[in-house]
Parts: sequence; structure tokens; C-alpha cells
Amino acid sequence: MNQGHETVCINPATGETLGRWPQTSPDEVQEMLCHARAAQPAWAELPLRQRAKAILRVRNYLVEHLDHLAETISRDNGKTRTDAVATELLPAAMAADYYARHAGRFVRRRRLRPGSWLLANKRSYIRQVPWGVVGIVSPWNYPLAIPFSEVAMALLAGNAVVLKVASETQMVGHALKQCFRDAGLPDGVFSYLNMPGRLAGDALLTVGIDKLFFTGSVAVGKELMGKAAQTLTPVCLELGGNDAMLVCPDANLHRAVAGAIWAGLQNCGQSCGGVERIYVHRDVYQPFLDLLGEKVCALRMGIDTDYQVDLGAVTTRRQLDTIRQHVDEALAAGATLFAQSPYPENTQGLFYPATVLTDVDHSMRVMREETFGPVLAVMPVDDMQQAVRLANDSDLGLTGSVWSRNRRMACRLAEQIQAGVVTINDHLMSHGLPETPWGGFKQSGIGRTHGALGFAEMTQPQCIVDDLLGGTPRNLWWHPHGPGVYRGLAGLIDMLYARKLGRRLQGAARAMRMLPRVFRRG
Repeated sequence: MNQGHETVCINPATGETLGRWPQTSPDEVQEMLCHARAAQPAWAELPLRQRAKAILRVRNYLVEHLDHLAETISRDNGKTRTDAVATELLPAAMAADYYARHAGRFVRRRRLRPGSWLLANKRSYIRQVPWGVVGIVSPWNYPLAIPFSEVAMALLAGNAVVLKVASETQMVGHALKQCFRDAGLPDGVFSYLNMPGRLAGDALLTVGIDKLFFTGSVAVGKELMGKAAQTLTPVCLELGGNDAMLVCPDANLHRAVAGAIWAGLQNCGQSCGGVERIYVHRDVYQPFLDLLGEKVCALRMGIDTDYQVDLGAVTTRRQLDTIRQHVDEALAAGATLFAQSPYPENTQGLFYPATVLTDVDHSMRVMREETFGPVLAVMPVDDMQQAVRLANDSDLGLTGSVWSRNRRMACRLAEQIQAGVVTINDHLMSHGLPETPWGGFKQSGIGRTHGALGFAEMTQPQCIVDDLLGGTPRNLWWHPHGPGVYRGLAGLIDMLYARKLGRRLQGAARAMRMLPRVFRRG
């Protein structure tokens, strides 16, 4: 919550004030950028193994302060401590280890094979060059895990980083800042700012960062992309999803139901890659629904004091209002409230019970937009091609999943889904796999984070072309020109590509007559 020139952090489960943090001024952002620009070249010149050691020190800090960090995430965001460990701290530790070990492979010079023997003397290679100073703007739903991988990759690639974490989760943001500060990074290589989201993106683009990484809403992403276009600043955007789960008639229903509950309801459904829409083959629709309802009604929601809680609180009042609006509108339009978990007693926190809706259709916002709450909307389908068509009936395409015992058939269905990530018999967890790229189709974003593709986003390719015949006076096609040069170059084309042998031989003869000019000075 932003009040005046400070940000107030409130525990969404209890209403308790956790802390107050001063907001960063535009002048301070400019100062950060100046320090970052000054520090970045020396950081990039360090041997990669030294940068990797710094990231491994960050990993060690996560391990040594695990309980404190889980508690901080839980109180600041509302999720349970177990959820914080499973979806934030474990993935962050794995990411630090993975990128530190594989960064050398990602930035290694890559030689290019000559495209034609005619120019085999031109030896080329690609090197990956850091952008310089990158800005990272991250959301409140995974306040540690989402920015962590991006910061780690950016630093390993040789960039300086300016990080902005959501105002709602500044307690986590400052804990994350301490993680990287404790690694002994040189001054200016890592900077942290606290500003409201839109203002932060504008401020970073105004001061002239070299690339912006943003995770958030489609609307804000479009605004920032428009702002970045004015200076042609490259952006990498992850803008949410409305993700579909396809349940085939041969699916393991117990696993499918457990997966739907995990991927759709953990973190109170506040996952851009979480399950929101479920399309179930009519042959197994009722048994799936009955089992889902039974499991949802058994979920325990409340304040995490003894680890005996399955779901915590919604993070913000605004998000709670959105969830209520989507569900209420669906019910008014004919949807049925099939199942709901018990509401926690004796609390005034931002809780919304886990909810299963049936009799839904694509005229409802709960099926067309990102509800971002603990709501599962379930529809029967006559066949899986219908499920694919419904899954693709969206302007978002972040993730999806197919549930079937027939893995070959499931893969064929997965390849028809218009989404950046599709999993088989699982969902959501690929964000925690450091080797897999993360990003979406359509309005779910531009670019990728995580894995080799995500690491490549932290650099720009530079091609170096070295001529092994650099001691000769000129190339064949250099000046001065004349009829002989024209005929010789045309002969090269005939020699290489003419369909008739005779024309090829004639072309070779003309080309050979031109060859001596390479060695003449005049």
C-alpha cells in the first residue's frame, strides 16, 4: 500500500502492519543508473567463474536463511510457508545452482560454418554481449521466485541490475535485496528501488536502461512497451494467462484432480500459469467432478501458524474484489456453485474459499479473463478436439496441460494448444524447472525467461567476421568496376548454381579470369 512517500506492508491474512519503506525518488533512480553504468564494465570483465561464485553465495544465503525467508514471504504475500518453500525458495536455489554451472555454456563463443566454399576464407563467430544495465519489474504473487532467476541470469551474463519489486510485497523485496547484497557484489552492480509499478517502469525507461524485464498485467505491459518504443528499448514481457487443463477419457483421475487443486488453487490461485479452465471428456466428467468437489471441500484455509493449512490469503483487496466479481457474474449468468472449501473462522483477513464452478461457458469473464483466484471452472466436452478449440479460444496463451495415460496422444494434443508451455500430466511447475523457457503466446507476452532461451535474453549477439585472406589487396567485388568484373561475378553465379554442366564450366572460366585482380594493387 502506497501512502504519501512511503510504502506500508500489511499481512493480508491478519491485517497486521509489517513495515514501512520510503519510496525512491526519480532523482535517486537517475543516481542508481549512473552508479550501475560505472560499475557494469568492470563486472562484465570479471572471469565468469567469479560471477558464478557470487551467485552460488546467494544460493547459500537462501539455504541458511530458509525459515526466515519462508516466514517473510508468507506474512507479506499471504501464502503458506510450505507454499513459499515449494514454489519460491526451492526453485530459486535450484536456479542459482543451475545458472552458475551452465552460464559458461550459454555465453560460449559459437563458430559459424561457412555457408559456401566460395567465401570459406571468411571465418565467423558469435559472442554474447551483456546489454549493460537491465531493469527488472516484478509482481507480488511470487515476490521472490519471479525476480530471482532474472536477476541471477542478468548478473551472470555481465549486466548490472536495477530491481523493482511490487509495492505490496516490499518485505520480501528487501529480503531479496539482502540476499544479493550479502553475496559481496561490487557497489552499483545491483540496485533496488521502491516505486509504484507504472511509475517505476516509466522511471527506468526515462533514465535510459538498456533492456526492461516486466512481469504483470497485459494493460501495464502494453503501456510500458509503448513507452519503450520511443527509445527502441527492448522489452521482455510476461503478462499473465487464462490457462486450460484438458482431461482425456483415459486420464488418471486421482492425479488429474490432485493436479488441478495444486495448480489451480495453491497461492490462492494467484498464479499466471495456474489452472483456471478445465475441459473434461464427457465420459469421465462426473467422476472427475465428484472427486474434485470432495477434495476441494476438504481443503483447510486460514492463517499459517502450525503448518496445518493448505491455502492462505489473497494478497490484495483489489484482487479479492476481482475474484468476487468474476464468480458473482458467472453465477448470475447461469453458472452453478458446485463445491467450496470452508471459510476460515475468526478472521478478518483477505480470504476467498476455494471454489468449483460448473455450467460455465465462454460468455463469462471467469472463462475469458484471468480471474487470478482460487476458482476452477469446469466444462464437459464431447471429444478432445473440442477441448483444444475451447482452450485456444482466448487472447492469452501462457501455459496449458493435457492429462492422459497415452503420452503419445497427449503430446499430439499438447502441440495443438496455443501456449508457450504445455505440460503432460502436470501443470504450473515448469516455472520451477531452471532449464525450461518461460513465456507465452498471444497477449501473454513477448520474449522468454529461464533456461538457455531466457539467458539469451540477457545478452545481445555480436558477430565477428575474420578474413583469412586479409593480406590481399582487395576482394573480388571491390572497386574499380568494369565489364570484366561484371562477367566474372556473373560467372561465379553460373559456376555455383547453373542447371547445365556446360554453363557451369563457362562460368568457372569467366570467374578464373577475374581471380588475379584479388592480388593486384592497382
